[in-house]
Amino acid sequence: MKSVLCFGDSNTYGYKPDGTGRFDEATRWTGILSLRLAPEGYRVLEEGLVGRTTVFEDSIRAGRNGSALLPVILETHNPIEKVVIMLGTNDCKAVYNASAKVITRGAEILLKQVKSFDNNLKVLLVSPIFLGEKVYLEEFDPEFNQKSLETSRELKAYFKRLAEEYDCSFLAASDVAEPSEIDQEHLDESGHVALANAIYEKLIKI
Repeated sequence: MKSVLCFGDSNTYGYKPDGTGRFDEATRWTGILSLRLAPEGYRVLEEGLVGRTTVFEDSIRAGRNGSALLPVILETHNPIEKVVIMLGTNDCKAVYNASAKVITRGAEILLKQVKSFDNNLKVLLVSPIFLGEKVYLEEFDPEFNQKSLETSRELKAYFKRLAEEYDCSFLAASDVAEPSEIDQEHLDESGHVALANAIYEKLIKI
């Protein structure tokens, strides 16, 4: 059976907007994708981690730097046929003070790591959903600020150009899904369904 590696953050992990844990396999987008791809002879490898960034270190939580773990994960799950990368939301946090251009360079490092591991791997680069307008308020997630909102919206164009540069498939998650009103940051059940279907349509074409 062929494998699809899904490498991302809490929205790949399936973190619930109400903070009560993780959506079950039948609800989170990776699980839905797995069911849809199974008849095509694929299995989905879920590698989502809350707080994961492209290249930044989290001073409180260890192991969040995606570039430090991706090569290991690729080797762990080898052989792999396709890779889905969806990161960038946590890079928008105020503590990193990173522009969309800098975050895109972080995503580029991940693409280089994939290509270095196996240049024949087919990659789908996904720009993340936009952050909600109120995400930075105290009752939601004050790790973000108003600049974070602007940066999250700029990632789509930057990631699209990056995908073209590296001859990767591209999807803007923000075109098909949006954050829950509950926390302004994470996908709800309908968002997971929409994203799973959009990613499926991209994957079967590459």
